Amino acid sequence: MTKVKICGLKEVQHVEAAVQAGADAIGFVFAPSKRQVSIEQARQLAKHVPEGVLKIGVFVNPEPAILREAVETVGLDYVQYHGEETPDFIHRQGYPAIKALSVRSVEDVQAATNYEVGYYLFDAPGTDFKGGSGHTFDWTLLESVGIAKSRLILAGGLNVDNIEEAIALVSPWMVDVSSGVESDGVKDSEKIQAFLQRAKRGKA
Repeated sequence: MTKVKICGLKEVQHVEAAVQAGADAIGFVFAPSKRQVSIEQARQLAKHVPEGVLKIGVFVNPEPAILREAVETVGLDYVQYHGEETPDFIHRQGYPAIKALSVRSVEDVQAATNYEVGYYLFDAPGTDFKGGSGHTFDWTLLESVGIAKSRLILAGGLNVDNIEEAIALVSPWMVDVSSGVESDGVKDSEKIQAFLQRAKRGKA
């Protein structure tokens, strides 16, 4: 069954809603974004994430010292690199890693093979910020990547109406949703629950 990450959480009530509805991972955004949290905010939120649910930190071109502080203070399980980080930079940090790539063309997908990381997240190009645009991309481009589906995370414009189609077409290890479970730019507990129910059900 495809795993589900609820990303960009800032409030305890939404972390708890995600966990209770069966989320497999919680994403904390440390990069510039309307969903950005401080290390201390994330530390407090992480107290409500039980064992067995992954804590993933989202960063864009982070300073190594800040990255280390966030990983150690929050207890992050994975670092998601969403910027222009080089393969060497990611390797030198030494953390379990996810490399996010914005997809406009097949070349963007194939760029994933430059990175030796645990998982690859394919997202739609951002608008004001990296990711979180609410837009999808051409999922058929992923057929050319040559990376095992068991290491593939699908993001970008996912919501309760298209998640089943996305899972059926791509068969990713995990799907990642942020704006698709928001109302007026704020996380919505009911939308979080509905998304998880639909994603886990696997059929309409």
